[in-house]
Amino acid sequence: MNPRIAVVIVYTAAMCMNGLDSTIVNPALLTIARDFGEPVSAANTVETAFLVALAVSLPVAGWLGDRFGTKRVFLGALAVFTAASAACGLSQGLTALVLARVVQGIAGGLLTPVGMTLLFRAFPPHERMKLSKVLIVPTALMPALGPPLGGFLTEHFSWHWLFFVNVPIGAAAVLLGVVGLREHTEGTEGGFDLTGFLLATPALGLLTYALGFGPAHGWTAPSVAVAGPLGLILLAAGCVHQLRAKNPLLELRLLADKVFASATVLALVTSAGLMGVLFAFPLLYQAALGASALDAGLSVFPEALGLMLASQVADRLMPKLGPRLLAVPALLLATGVFAALAAPGVAESAWAVRALMFCVGLVLGTAVLTVQIAGFADVPPPAMGRAMGLFTIVRTLGGALGIAATAAVIAASGGSHGQEADPARRAFCVRSRPAGRPARPRVPRASRRSRDRR
Repeated sequence: MNPRIAVVIVYTAAMCMNGLDSTIVNPALLTIARDFGEPVSAANTVETAFLVALAVSLPVAGWLGDRFGTKRVFLGALAVFTAASAACGLSQGLTALVLARVVQGIAGGLLTPVGMTLLFRAFPPHERMKLSKVLIVPTALMPALGPPLGGFLTEHFSWHWLFFVNVPIGAAAVLLGVVGLREHTEGTEGGFDLTGFLLATPALGLLTYALGFGPAHGWTAPSVAVAGPLGLILLAAGCVHQLRAKNPLLELRLLADKVFASATVLALVTSAGLMGVLFAFPLLYQAALGASALDAGLSVFPEALGLMLASQVADRLMPKLGPRLLAVPALLLATGVFAALAAPGVAESAWAVRALMFCVGLVLGTAVLTVQIAGFADVPPPAMGRAMGLFTIVRTLGGALGIAATAAVIAASGGSHGQEADPARRAFCVRSRPAGRPARPRVPRASRRSRDRR
């Protein structure tokens, strides 16, 4: 097989698994909590553990790929991710599931930057725009498909299948990668930056932990109150060290490139918006509107269709307009769509939500693709691994920040509604109807049937 075709297939398969796992669990959190006899706030640890572990492994991804070879590190991480997925599906308790998710997150943190490095090294800058149809699948389409697929598997099979679906795909991708991928070892100057590792790794883990647990446990909870400030202090110290070190673990000096710096900042913003919406709507539809897990997932499915169209838009318009004239209007339109989603009464209309979700996918997907392609146009091949690692760290923190901010707003809006017995459920019960109208909307017929069966 042509090595470039092999790179595309293996990268797409691996990143689809990683992208799905970032959102596929959201609609099943209520079911997982009930099965294990745990509160919803405890089940949320399943998702937070994955994000924290993913953030912890990101700083070393670029160095490992350069030191030991991108093929070896990528396929090793993919094999561990696949095995951890099987362990998640076989879990019989919340503790076992969380531990398996930690291993899965560590492997997933290595997959994303090393996989993108493999892909961008295989294709020169002038050919990367053609990759938009490939990049959109794992980076934006799969997170959007996660909620409806998670809801379908949870309602019609079992939440265990959320993880079992990864096993055959991962095994096939590893075998194809062993045969078809070429090894590339860039080499590293000097030794391993242990100081940078000891500062950056706990900093990202603590910040992700604080962002994940702050909305549920309260920002003044002892663990959150310690983790957040300590993470910020370590992050600041780590940035100072990285800028002064001769061979830093994270090459922050790459941000001197204005194009790459702008793309990195925009990646944080767009990831926050996308992950925040994908986190909020499935939970709101179940807890506040009484919908089933499948209905909740389908509420965001049109975003995936918009993202597919976005790949065509970016491919056709970016060569004509350039990245700035394409990305800026797309981001402004995305702001308007988010504002429309927040308008009173919109959530009561299923078709209004679907139309707006389609628009979110179209405009935000166009911005994401444009930023990602343009940001790496001038990055030299030797620095590609470190640049991809830094870019992925910022994008991951943006997603965690978006989820935390959205959850905090939901909790604050529902905090005054004391009718619910479960505080975790009460946090997601947002009153969106004007006074005098029924507090509970009509549930779709499919939801009523599924409730009758239960």
